[in-house]
Amino acid sequence: MGLFNAGRALSIALKETRHILRDPFTIGMAIGMPLVYVIFFGSVIDFNYRNVSITVEDRDKTRVSRELVETFTSSGYFRMEPLRAGESSFKPLQTERSSGVLIIEPGFGRKTLSGQQGGAQLLIDGADNSKAGALQSYLSGVSSAAGKRFAGERTDFLRLKTRFLFNPELNSKYLTIPGLAVVLTGLISVLLTALTVAREWETGSMELLLSTPVRPMEIVVGKLLPYCALSFATVFLVYLAARLMFGVPFTGSHLLYTAGYLLFTVAALAQGLVISVITRQQQIAMQIAMISGLLPSLLLSGFLFAIESMPAFFQALVNVLPPRWFMVISRGIFLKGSGFADLIVPFAALLLLDALLVGLAVKKFKTDLEP
Repeated sequence: MGLFNAGRALSIALKETRHILRDPFTIGMAIGMPLVYVIFFGSVIDFNYRNVSITVEDRDKTRVSRELVETFTSSGYFRMEPLRAGESSFKPLQTERSSGVLIIEPGFGRKTLSGQQGGAQLLIDGADNSKAGALQSYLSGVSSAAGKRFAGERTDFLRLKTRFLFNPELNSKYLTIPGLAVVLTGLISVLLTALTVAREWETGSMELLLSTPVRPMEIVVGKLLPYCALSFATVFLVYLAARLMFGVPFTGSHLLYTAGYLLFTVAALAQGLVISVITRQQQIAMQIAMISGLLPSLLLSGFLFAIESMPAFFQALVNVLPPRWFMVISRGIFLKGSGFADLIVPFAALLLLDALLVGLAVKKFKTDLEP
């Protein structure tokens, strides 16, 4: 007998599909919840930000330009980093390494010391409009501090032009709606699969299933497939709402977005399976799924709170959570038209999480079901 039989896995998938079609609660949860989230999370949410990464392209390279950068740093709001050699001004924003790029034009120091306005420009990532709005409000304080440092009480010495990229109007819906796909899938997918194995243990059907030649990997794959299709129906509804109801632009590749979503939904579904296999009880599985599915999607994915503003421990913790990585993919493809080269890190992280979670689900099946 081979290690994996596709026919047996498809049989498990067909059985699970029939159960889904006979269960109006499952279908209603998968279809109704997206509409609820679109309504409640389609409004603007503003937060204070700190320790925001700003890339500096210093074309002047004088003492005055360096002191300007120090003024940004001393404000406590920004973390300044130099532009990498050979990199374009837009690249840090495209890859989400920075939230803004400060460009100091040649002659900035000479003009400032002679009493003229020094030329500088701050490019801000408008894809996250709540952060962009906060950055804009911080600039007046930084400009005032720089004015006192270089020209006494005069604050008009600096002419700082600001442009918002990817979301020029700072439309809040352009930020929240793409993130809803992450929240919806992270919660619904975990909930759906968290109940499937536990339900079969409680009803006694798992013993009948184990009496067949089916193997743990075939059970895992067979249960993932129908819920993966149902999850794609969910994100399709969110996509239609984003494009038709809220007018959110989609500037990237649909194929790349689908690939990223596939990696994310497999991780979320496998997480639910792990919970279901370990608990074997629907009530406990539901509680754990709500905690591990809802909270990371809302609080630790970057949907509501900026990850760089979190304590160091949580900045490290979020890297093992699938919603954190798909949030980058979703917003990057929707608003920035990011390509695979720009998103290779989140794609690689999701692929690794897929392997770990599916492998863990199979391992627990082996531990629990095979002597």
